[in-house]
Amino acid sequence: MSRILVVEDDPQMGALVERGLREDGYDVQLVDNGVDALIAFTAGDVDVAVVDVMLPGMTGFEVCRRMRESGSTVPVVLITARDAVEDRIFGLDSGADDYVTKPFHFGELSARIRAQIRRRASGPQPVVQIGALRLDALSVRATVRERPFALSVKELTLLRFFAVHLDEVLTRTEILAEVWGSTETFEPTLVDQYVSYLRKKLALADTGLRITTVRGAGYRLERAE
Repeated sequence: MSRILVVEDDPQMGALVERGLREDGYDVQLVDNGVDALIAFTAGDVDVAVVDVMLPGMTGFEVCRRMRESGSTVPVVLITARDAVEDRIFGLDSGADDYVTKPFHFGELSARIRAQIRRRASGPQPVVQIGALRLDALSVRATVRERPFALSVKELTLLRFFAVHLDEVLTRTEILAEVWGSTETFEPTLVDQYVSYLRKKLALADTGLRITTVRGAGYRLERAE
């Protein structure tokens, strides 16, 4: 039985989510603040975390960031009423894997949790290496020539997807589905923004790799000539 950690300070919302997940057959732990959430992560045995952004004392963004800094790879689904693109980007860069905006249908949240569980259970080999670039999904760490290569969690996930499909054209839809888990919640322009970030970092770190635009199709990671 998968264990879901729900971090929600609104008693009514927390009870609603907890009840729905228990009816879906999950073991659920409900906490109402970020400190208790981090304690639960430290204790382990959490398969997916559902975290509200607006928590007292410590935001959901901060909870995600601290989780990732500790090395945790538990999937996180953020819940928030803030649906601006900038907020979504900030949340994803903090370490979240998916984003659900209020108001939402419980069925959507449940589906996103199932998707994260499937992805984690059937995930590919954690380490991918191309030349001097090494990407480790388990430790959420990237290196170039064994030196740290600073990437956000989402940047690493995106670059890893490109690396697994080296020299293949990936569409924006494919990237959104794989990296962000949804083609409906996020706009294709989000992919463009992250590709721009990666291009600059790949060039500055002299990785020998580049991401090219294939007009009318998508993007491709390839070795620089």
